Amino acid sequence: MVETAKGRLILDCESMEEGPRKTLENVLSEGFVSDMPLVLEVMFVSEEEIRALNARERNVDKVTDVLSFPAAELTAGEPVSAGEHPDCVEPAYDGEEEHMYLGSVAVCTARAKEQAQEYGHSEAREIAYLIVHGMLHCLGYDHEREEDRRAMRQKEEELMAKLGLARE
Repeated sequence: MVETAKGRLILDCESMEEGPRKTLENVLSEGFVSDMPLVLEVMFVSEEEIRALNARERNVDKVTDVLSFPAAELTAGEPVSAGEHPDCVEPAYDGEEEHMYLGSVAVCTARAKEQAQEYGHSEAREIAYLIVHGMLHCLGYDHEREEDRRAMRQKEEELMAKLGLARE
């Protein structure tokens, strides 16, 4: 078994300011254990783009708030081992050591804005939540069964609290 330690997440998101990106990276790195840094691609897309992605990838022709595209089939709550997913290991990233590609998350900014208004919190909180939700899907979490939904929601709430964005 490969030795694992607290994870380290690198967000690949050119359109996110460095301060918020680094904060998200630091807190979300506490959400998993891995033997190598993980890279998560985050894309901010329009309603048209997310609808097209949803139709193409899931055969659901409608707008949604977030879509996740995991690079590997991981088990929720289990350590991430690059040795078990060698096809996801990539060379050095932005001056860092080699890493494992975790997957991609597409966030619809228009839906995030609408949902923030609907739920009565900031757009920044909603976007952070959607990124957390998407990352957890890439880490193997799901919400199809009630038991899985509870585990995923607990992890989301834990990470959002660490970001200082817990539900009020």
